Amino acid sequence: MIKLAITGCMGRMGQRIIELAQKDKEFQIVALIESPNRKDVPELTMGLPVFKDISMLKGADVLIDFTLPEATPSLLKACHEYKVRMVIGTTGLGAKENSQVEAISHDIAIVKSSNMSIGVNVVFGLLKKMAETLKGYNVSITETHHIHKKDAPSGTAKSMAEVVEAASGAKVQDVASVREGEVVGYHKVTFESPVDTIELSHNAKTRDMFAEGALVAAKFIAKKNSGLYNMQQVLGLI
Repeated sequence: MIKLAITGCMGRMGQRIIELAQKDKEFQIVALIESPNRKDVPELTMGLPVFKDISMLKGADVLIDFTLPEATPSLLKACHEYKVRMVIGTTGLGAKENSQVEAISHDIAIVKSSNMSIGVNVVFGLLKKMAETLKGYNVSITETHHIHKKDAPSGTAKSMAEVVEAASGAKVQDVASVREGEVVGYHKVTFESPVDTIELSHNAKTRDMFAEGALVAAKFIAKKNSGLYNMQQVLGLI
């Protein structure tokens, strides 16, 4: 059984991960942790105690993190100290944070992905093939999310652009961000030429697809001692 800790447990993603993990016999939730700066933290959620002390993750096998970029350095430090593997779903990390992730992955195993969805990671593979084949096409990306999302463009849109640019050798022309309502996540990539237009899109219906992917990543990383992995590797797509 995998001893699981979850940070950002009172957020939208945290709540879905807790509920799905409680239904999965491979997991035992040993720590739910929230930011000490958050005011509306209850003593219990879904029957489990909620802590503000990051040291409570000691003894866990894996930490799933969906928080904010500014929380990443302290979480990395704690996981490094307590030898807890990490699944990082937090987006908007800067160069400094990404360097810290890479450095610490030499000592503990980490899965980091801009999007934990199995479907989106299949889309990444399709984009690579399209970009390799459709060289000379202009490529643009539009991403739409709920009004609460802080980073723009989304981490997924950035990853899509990176996939296309690496495969085609050409710059993505535009990445547009839209924030409206409670949209979970919609991404559309458009390949445009003088003779045709090709579009590839993904529409997230619920956050469960991200939560399910994070739990798949936790099962994968629980068997690793060190190294930095992405969801393409978790799913055996590369």
